[in-house]
Parts: sequence; structure tokens; C-alpha cells
Amino acid sequence: MSRILVIDDEPAIGWSLREVLTDDGHAVEIASSVTAGLAACRDFQPEAMLLDVRLPDRDGLEALPEFREAAPAAAVVVMTAFGDLTTAVRALDAGAFDYLPKPFDLATVARMITRATAAAERPGEGANKAGASGRSSSQPAAGELIGRSPPMQTVFRQIALVAPSDLPVLITGPTGTGKELAAQALHRHSQRRSQPLVTAHLAALAPTLIESELFGHRRGGFTGATRDHEGLFERADGGTIFLDEIGEASPEVQVKLLRVLESGEILPVGAAAGRQVDVRIVAATNRDLAAAVAAGNFRADLYHRLRGFAIAMPPLADRLDDIPDLVNHFLAVAARRAGPAPGSVSPDLLEALVSRPWPGNVRELRHAIDHALVLARGGTMGPEHLPAAQSLTGHATTSGSCAEALEEAARQWLLNAWQEDAAGNLHERAVGIVESVLAREALRLTDGNRTAAARRLGLDRATLRNRLGGE
Repeated sequence: MSRILVIDDEPAIGWSLREVLTDDGHAVEIASSVTAGLAACRDFQPEAMLLDVRLPDRDGLEALPEFREAAPAAAVVVMTAFGDLTTAVRALDAGAFDYLPKPFDLATVARMITRATAAAERPGEGANKAGASGRSSSQPAAGELIGRSPPMQTVFRQIALVAPSDLPVLITGPTGTGKELAAQALHRHSQRRSQPLVTAHLAALAPTLIESELFGHRRGGFTGATRDHEGLFERADGGTIFLDEIGEASPEVQVKLLRVLESGEILPVGAAAGRQVDVRIVAATNRDLAAAVAAGNFRADLYHRLRGFAIAMPPLADRLDDIPDLVNHFLAVAARRAGPAPGSVSPDLLEALVSRPWPGNVRELRHAIDHALVLARGGTMGPEHLPAAQSLTGHATTSGSCAEALEEAARQWLLNAWQEDAAGNLHERAVGIVESVLAREALRLTDGNRTAAARRLGLDRATLRNRLGGE
């Protein structure tokens, strides 16, 4: 039996926690404020605490060092219904054992308390060392993860827990859910934050150049290699590399990535010997990699190594309660950039946003708000200012709308690549992307029949094979 102190001012939560923890054989005390909780620490000497953030007299996080001083052996679990990534990071940096988003499942609480009391019995494991990570709790004004819904609270907890380690992280989720923002947050709150964060969009790299771009090449390594070229892994040495769309990696690249994960060694194209790099790998995909492994299209050993820790980004449909906060964030970003002055948001607009499907997720919502800003011209934005439902959902029903969607995708890619790649070569990269996607999708639609896929594309089998990266 362990002594558990619950500090929460909601009677229903205190009662529920007392019931479940008492049934598990623990002795439970309830306090409804920081003052009462500190007094209970001295008298009750808890072995674990459940501490709410919003309390009537003080902020629970601000008081966390005092609770740790009053009961130094106790593992503290911070609870909140109003947290964000900064809150999760603050809690763990201040010495919390774990972070528990509300609403929570009572069985989850019971398991967490079991772990917390077990850790408290082992010296040095009952809590994180306060401030040990030195992580910044600040967030940039733009490009941050927004949301207070339970699914996003889970994401914030996972990022805060795994960021200080060097474990590889695999971020999954549909397109537009913020996988790259999660990768940036992982780096920003890691020990490597002062070193580079390098992003490799694998689907945007031409199949013939991908190994050279990732691992570099040496002069004379292939035709046209007139000088040494530093790859993205070398640029990320000491920091983090984000491998976006990892599911697009060819079998040859998968083998080399596995080598980096297992030995920390890269082999530039044309090099006689490998080179050690100290890089943390964060990968992301919108594909089902487990299914790709089962189908033989992705290496099982690489999949398991990449999945040192997994974070699943929720689709917007699972976090509709976050839409008002997301809209306010997009308007705040718009207010800081040149363009139409952001106006107010009508209740009807929010109702329309919540009722729409969002296959493009948060990215699609952002584009919808940008569209409404232009039409509203600084006035109140209403449903009439949103893009048409057909174009918003992206479900094309005619060849014309398909072509428009393709044109818009190309336009957006060029705008992004134009800013990121001053060296040029954009045409070759764009053509490589399109050719690779067409080849892979045609092969999928023909159930792997290369002859049929080549015939539908109007290619010969050799050309199709080249566009598949030699697979």
C-alpha cells in the first residue's frame, strides 16, 4: 500500500480518484488548494502526488518545487485540462514524474500511479531533475502546435517526454496534421536544440539523386560529380535530421538508413570509407508502414529501428474543439504579415468550420482562413467567405478539377521550394517527384503488374523501372 496525495479543487475528480486508488489498496488524501496540499505533504508524507495545474490559490506548476521540497521522495504527476506543449515541458522540467491530460481514464491513472510509486522506491527515479534538460519553454509566434483537445494533450505529453532523449521518433498521421511542426518541437525541446535541424523531404528528391542528397558524394563518384558534396546527414551532424515521407524511401536508401541507425555511419557515394555522424533521426509518414512491411515494400528492421518512439498526429476531425483556437492563431499570424488586415469571426463561420469535413486537416483549414481573409477585406468573416465545399474537401469529381488540384499542388511546391533552394535545379526535382509518384501509383493500381502499369502510362518497362528508382 502507498500513500497518495491528490491536489485538485474539483470534488468529483477527487472523489473518483479516491475511489479507484483506494480500491487498489492505496491510502488517499485529498487537498483542494496549494496551501492545503503543502500542509498535507508535511503531515501525510505521500509517496506519490496527483497535482492539478489550475488551483484556486496558486498555479500548481509554480508550486511544484515546493511540493518536491516538502515530499522529496514522492513522484509527482501533473494533471491539467488546459495545457499545451509549453505546459507539458514546464511540468517535466520542474521535476514531474509524468504529465496527465484531462479528461483521463481512471484505469490509466491507476497504472500511472503504480509506475510512479515503483519509481519513487528507486532513488533518483521518482522525478526528473528540475531544470536538468535546460529546454526552452518558449514557442515561436508562428509554426507552433495549437490545441487543447485530449488528442493534442496526448501529443504534447509524448513530445515533452521523449524530446530530451536521443531515441529515433516516428511521427505518423494524415497529410496536413502537423507532423513537421511536431518534429520541430522535438528538436526545439531537445539537448540538440543549439545544433542544426535539417529537413529531408524524401518525396521531393529525385530518385537518381536521393542517395547523394542524403549521404553526400565524393568527386568522381558518378558522372557529373565534379566536386565533393556534403549530404543532409553531414549538415545535421550534432543535431537532428527530419526524414519526411519516409515511406517513399527506396530499398537502397532503406539499407543505408538502417546502417546509420545501427552504427552512426554514413557512406557518401563514391567514398572508400564511411564517416561517423552524431545525428538524431525523426521520421514522418502518412502511410501505414506496418502494412508496407507486411507487403514487403518496407524493411521490417528499419521500421522497428525508426519506431523507437511513436507519435500519432490526430486528424482535425478528431479534434474539432481546437478549431476556434486554430482560427485565432491563423488570424494572429496574419496580423503580423503583410496582407489583408484580419477582421472578426462570426459565430456562423465557426459553426460552418466545425461542420465541414477536413480531409486536408489543419493545413486545409489554414488555407480556408486565408481565403476568407481575402474576401472579407478586413470585415467580419462569414461562411460565404469560405472556399466552395467541393474545392475545400479536395474530392475531385471531374478531370478538370483533378487538373486544377494538380496545378495548385505544383504551384504550392514551387513557392516553398523557391524559398528553400537557392541553388536551383527545381525543374529536375519537380519532374522527378511527379514521375516517381505516377510510377508508384500506377504500380499500386495494377497490383504490382509492371507490364500493365507501363502500358497505362505509355512507357516501356525499362523506363518504368528507372522511375521507380531501379526497384
